[in-house]
Amino acid sequence: MMSNIPIDLKKIEKSDINNEILRIGIIAELDAINLYEQLAAMTDDENIKKVLLDIAKEEKTHVGEFQALLLKIDKQQIEELEKGEREVEEIIE
Repeated sequence: MMSNIPIDLKKIEKSDINNEILRIGIIAELDAINLYEQLAAMTDDENIKKVLLDIAKEEKTHVGEFQALLLKIDKQQIEELEKGEREVEEIIE
């Protein structure tokens, strides 16, 4: 994503804007996690690696914060996450 919002928020229904803002936040945090973990894998400097991985871990917390907010306001998201979890359990059992 690299700081570009992947959708035009002006085209989103007002009733859906908060859900989309939170999803964009999740996308941005996942992008940051990927970036920091890839950079950590590339360096041979252990101090840089430790800091990058620590920052990536903090970004994972941010994903959880955005997701917690999203689940408070989008009940369909809860249902679909639960459905996905059930499907995975069926596949791996």
